[in-house]
Amino acid sequence: MKRINLLVGVTLAVGIMLGVLGSRALRAQDNLRGGKIIQRVDLKKSPGWEAILVERDLPPGVESGKHTQAGGEIVYIEEGSVIFEAQGQPPVTLKPGEAFTTTAGEVHNVKNASNSAPAKALAFYVAKKGAKLEDLSTPAK
Repeated sequence: MKRINLLVGVTLAVGIMLGVLGSRALRAQDNLRGGKIIQRVDLKKSPGWEAILVERDLPPGVESGKHTQAGGEIVYIEEGSVIFEAQGQPPVTLKPGEAFTTTAGEVHNVKNASNSAPAKALAFYVAKKGAKLEDLSTPAK
């Protein structure tokens, strides 16, 4: 009987941990879909393409999750501080007024460096005309 109770307890604990980790991963990927489009501008010399400026918020303790962009990205930190992690490179902590860039296909993650204060950034993308906000970033596998 004790063995069954132990097995049930361990199974329950593992299930709870997987649920917490899974929901955290889903929340991280939700941050890739969030943001406010500030402006879209047609690139006249590149028909079918546009520049998109997006304001992105990272609540306290939240991260984007590992992801890529189809094209280049420039991100300017407006408020708070973030930790930028690019695959194969050491993490870098960035404060307001600082920026980072990524190239097409580069796997990276952005974490809010604070567990109590939000962070805010402006992200600049070049994308196919009419791209949806959620299509600008693709979760890494």
